[in-house]
Amino acid sequence: MAAKPGGGRSFGVRQARDERHLAGELRKDRMALLRSVKLPVSVRESESEVKLKDQAELNTQLAQLLSRGSPLVEALEVTGASVSRQMRPRALRMRDLVAGGSSFAEACEQIGGFDRVTVALYRAAERTGDLAGAAKQLAIAARRQLQVQGKAATLMIYPAILLSITMLAAAFLLTRILPQIGAALAQAGVELPLFTRMLLAIGVFLRDNLLWILIVLFALIGAAVLFRKVVGAAIFTVMRKAPAIRQVVLAQESARFFSVMAALTRCGVPLADALGIASDAISHPEMREQLEKLRARLIEGGVLRNLIDDVSALPITTRRLMIAAERAGDLQSAFDTLATDMMEEVETRSSRLIALMEPAVIVFLFVVVGSVILGVMIPLLNLSSSVGLGG
Repeated sequence: MAAKPGGGRSFGVRQARDERHLAGELRKDRMALLRSVKLPVSVRESESEVKLKDQAELNTQLAQLLSRGSPLVEALEVTGASVSRQMRPRALRMRDLVAGGSSFAEACEQIGGFDRVTVALYRAAERTGDLAGAAKQLAIAARRQLQVQGKAATLMIYPAILLSITMLAAAFLLTRILPQIGAALAQAGVELPLFTRMLLAIGVFLRDNLLWILIVLFALIGAAVLFRKVVGAAIFTVMRKAPAIRQVVLAQESARFFSVMAALTRCGVPLADALGIASDAISHPEMREQLEKLRARLIEGGVLRNLIDDVSALPITTRRLMIAAERAGDLQSAFDTLATDMMEEVETRSSRLIALMEPAVIVFLFVVVGSVILGVMIPLLNLSSSVGLGG
């Protein structure tokens, strides 16, 4: 809670190291701190991470300004005014730290929220004097990762929506339609089949315990949000092993890896160091383990073209291209080409997977909703047959 310059009070959430630092940040906006409360650790941790979209915008602006000869402090000043509202305080704090004598990589480390790849790339760029090129490479890598995440979200959201609609339709038929028809048929003296009685019992149970079911459902949703990292890891494990999805996941991880490698090697980071940083950026355990072994053997004096075949998680064509590029001394271009190729692979495999999922979801919809409808139609058909015979 802070006092505004024109009177009145302002309420909001800001990230700061301590209360003194928070008061200083508010003074820049001509506000006086009145009271502050620390948020829980989980909330602060989620806010401390810089989003990929903000990283892409920040690095794009820096690359354009620095390549035109603007000093870093002025570039950060301009960038702070053009990035998103959430990113603006970070950019301005980075400007203050750089103006105070810190390097750009040190400023990123002090304010937090940037991953290891970003800090390492900035540090390497400061040694080579090509901070504009590093920012450009980071912007490209961030946008590639955003595309990969977008495809992953599409694969998750599409079936989730259809399955939710299916379950809602089935629940409505079970709790509203089927009990009414069952009661009417029972009054008419019609004997209900076993399948219909089972569906009727499920519908009555759901209807009579709706409040408790909703409480349990919201509790499960809350637990999933609270332990989202564990849930996400479990989902990723299932996706990594599912026959139709594992190739998409592998292509996504490969695209992320080669994007990071392209950015690091173009800024002069040694190959072994780049492999160590890039392997931390991926989540595929088999690929990560093989890449870490490759890095260890490179440090021991091995040659990439003799070791790359041991990374069986990568396609053989990818390994052959890396061997040819290493012999030609052009690994930087190879990593960039492979990142682009893997993005196209993600696009192709995602489209195929969605095309396969559409009939599968339709079949599931027919099985769930059709079973309920069948449970209603069987006694009605029996009733009409008995009426016809009686006539």
